[in-house]
Amino acid sequence: MTDDIAVIGGGTMGVGIAYVAALAGRRVHVVEPDATRAAIMARTVETTLAGAVSRGKLDADAAEATAARVVRVETVKAIPEGLALIVESVPERLDLKRDVLSSASVRSPQLLATNTSAMSIDVLAKSVRDPSTFLGLHFFNPVWSIKLLEIVQGAATSSDALAQARTFGKAIGKETITVRDVPGFATSRLDFAASLEAIRMLEDGVASADDIDRAAVLAYRHPVGPLRLSDIVGLDVRLEVARALEAAHGPRFAPPAMLAKMVAEGRLGAKSGRGFFDWPA
Repeated sequence: MTDDIAVIGGGTMGVGIAYVAALAGRRVHVVEPDATRAAIMARTVETTLAGAVSRGKLDADAAEATAARVVRVETVKAIPEGLALIVESVPERLDLKRDVLSSASVRSPQLLATNTSAMSIDVLAKSVRDPSTFLGLHFFNPVWSIKLLEIVQGAATSSDALAQARTFGKAIGKETITVRDVPGFATSRLDFAASLEAIRMLEDGVASADDIDRAAVLAYRHPVGPLRLSDIVGLDVRLEVARALEAAHGPRFAPPAMLAKMVAEGRLGAKSGRGFFDWPA
């Protein structure tokens, strides 16, 4: 029985998932059809490993072996059949995730997961062959630093699938929590309660973006402030998820006008170079 896994999508979250799995000794097949993004993914892995070596966390041989375990493939069809796990990590668009998960399920993994912060596991399960082996694995950015892994149980998710997910989480150094398939799960609802209120405070002129974030970091020991985190996640993603949470839970999750205006202006955060803060290229 293979311990190999696959990650579909070589973006920010996908490369993080691939990194921690490879660091834990798993061979990881990363589906990334775009050559430019694949090159960025490879550089990210190399840079992150180099940082670990410089800090004394890894030796050079271990870093080289870890990098060699991350293998790029161009299509889902190139994923070997029967892997221990396939994690879908493509953008938060329902039609795209459905298509990708449908193709991934044909590869007959022992466990199939979606990395989503808000989408319904039960809705996505309709696209897979065996919903009993399907669940959510919600990773957090940066994956190599944040120790939490949120496991989202669908109505059809089996107890065996949950056990496999917890075992995988432990193997890659994560603490896991298990939540029901409720919009926003646990972590996104907590996160958005803070981030949307921080945007409203900025909108109301309570304090500067920098001071609002410093308050969260210094008073509550958050590793990064809610506005800077929103820039890292992407303000377009924030807006889309906020609207989904508003539809599910009511006006307390309604996106502030400032957020919608910034997205309309193309101020998307780190990905565009400017959001609540300026970001170097």
